[in-house]
Amino acid sequence: MSLERIHLRKLLALFYLPRNLRTSALRDDIRRDINKKMYGAPGGGDFHGPFWADAKTHVTGHADLRLLTDDRVASNKRRQRLYPLLRSGFLTWWNEKRRWINEPFEIVEGSIKKQFVVEALGCTVKVENLLSVKIGDESHRLVYPYFSEKPALTAESARVGLWVLNQALPVFSVEDFRILDVLRSASFATIDSPLQGNEEGLFMSQYTALLAEWRKLRKEYE
Repeated sequence: MSLERIHLRKLLALFYLPRNLRTSALRDDIRRDINKKMYGAPGGGDFHGPFWADAKTHVTGHADLRLLTDDRVASNKRRQRLYPLLRSGFLTWWNEKRRWINEPFEIVEGSIKKQFVVEALGCTVKVENLLSVKIGDESHRLVYPYFSEKPALTAESARVGLWVLNQALPVFSVEDFRILDVLRSASFATIDSPLQGNEEGLFMSQYTALLAEWRKLRKEYE
């Protein structure tokens, strides 16, 4: 990982980790980045990607996430602890949402993939793989997944995330976005956490401080 080109969910987690855990996470990522450059990319790819692909398949009604998760765990024991927890969290959220969606809905196929370029910092934040649902009145719900065990998503971190989503995807209204803390079955939208106008300032100050710490730590490995 490079902080100069990073997924939004990873960035939000780093922003709000306690200082000691954040420093440890940055050191781990620096070491992985160095090993990747020296020895090539390790196998395995994106840990959460297969789960989220299965969750979206479940929403379409084409397969059952319970069975899909069992298959994923059987094929890779690294998933044995977290995948069932992710499954439980997602299904709790989705089943609850289904109860109050009274209008017909359809899943928009395909993967939404955009970037938010932070020119002032020379960085790019990746916004990828949203779950897109079209409601009967032609409105949309775009659900962005947050997978981290620590820290939990909060009202403030959700507001910052919603602001970034709106910067990356300005063709949609900010009211269309949801950020789903999958493990905790908790979704955040502007109706729950209204933007306060300070989100850009929070984002820039957090990112600037994080970059400074990351660059300082990298020098220890040179």
